[in-house]
Amino acid sequence: MPAPRSSAVSSKRNLPRRSFLRTAAAAGAALASGGAPWVLAQSADAVLGQGKFRYRVVPGWGVLGPATPVKDCHGIVRDREGHIILLTNHTANNVIVYDRAGRLVHKWGTRFPGAHGLSIVAEGGREVLFITDLNTSRVVKTTLDGTVLEEWRWPQHTGKYTEEKQYRPSWTLHLPTGDFFILDGYGRDYICHHGSDGKFRRIFGGQEGGITHWGPHGGMADVRDPARPTLLIAMSDQQYLLRLGLDGVHLGRTDLPGGNPRQIRFHDGHFFVAHLADNWPQDRASRGFVSVLDSDLRVLSNVAGTGPEYDDTGRLRRMRSREPLFTHPHDLVVDDDGSLYVAQFASGQTYPIKLERV
Repeated sequence: MPAPRSSAVSSKRNLPRRSFLRTAAAAGAALASGGAPWVLAQSADAVLGQGKFRYRVVPGWGVLGPATPVKDCHGIVRDREGHIILLTNHTANNVIVYDRAGRLVHKWGTRFPGAHGLSIVAEGGREVLFITDLNTSRVVKTTLDGTVLEEWRWPQHTGKYTEEKQYRPSWTLHLPTGDFFILDGYGRDYICHHGSDGKFRRIFGGQEGGITHWGPHGGMADVRDPARPTLLIAMSDQQYLLRLGLDGVHLGRTDLPGGNPRQIRFHDGHFFVAHLADNWPQDRASRGFVSVLDSDLRVLSNVAGTGPEYDDTGRLRRMRSREPLFTHPHDLVVDDDGSLYVAQFASGQTYPIKLERV
């Protein structure tokens, strides 16, 4: 893998003056906010990705400064008004709401020190958020402005846990019926099914029968076939996507060698996967990239990564980071124009990165 260019200075020789000034200004804004300058050092004119899914960075998008700090930017969603909603585990403002231009709309939340997973769900005429917290072992449902509507603690009644701290929910997956599934991705790997009324239905998965930690980290409910919905799970360190029936039956897997899939989003017939880093956790300096997959889960493009290559048997060859744009992508969202907004983990307290499709 080529050595990364880690600052605006190292890129300056290859940039037109106008592009460099635009990029340098964004990097200065990142420094002022406590962020790592190289995250925004990519030229605004550089094209990332392959085929029909290529993107340019929008320098400085969403950089808010020290009055609105972030730590790990774990989850990101978009509401029906087009606002971008970011989840961070900084308890000065766990939830940050942006307009499309990257300006602050409002912020709220001080109760989620382990904020991790963020889902947005339509309930009748309103939208609500589901937040998972690793540190407090709970899932919380809120309004868009932060009013707590309901919360779910550790499923003690199942007998699968002897103490609360064994339960560390990572994400929630939702069906159109209102049913949802809680992934205990950092605990004992169980998946809890709840009905549309919020009541517990069943539990499956887990570390039983000699099975060690397998870590269902993130994912989505795949409802393209309404008669046969499935769960598509991001198996991060295992480097594949796992398809499960709603009862936990294994239906198949899609290998993503070299990736580390943390979350999956579906937009306009395609799947978008945020990879924390290639070779994580062995190489924590790895950058990470974003993959675009077709409806059959075949990789079409790797944004800031090497182009996808399949061998004669149809097996995907190892993917790698290429451009030093990202630092551990953890989630993403796609807007109506096809632009990407990428939230990052352990990235030096940087804000999301926006990429416009070209």
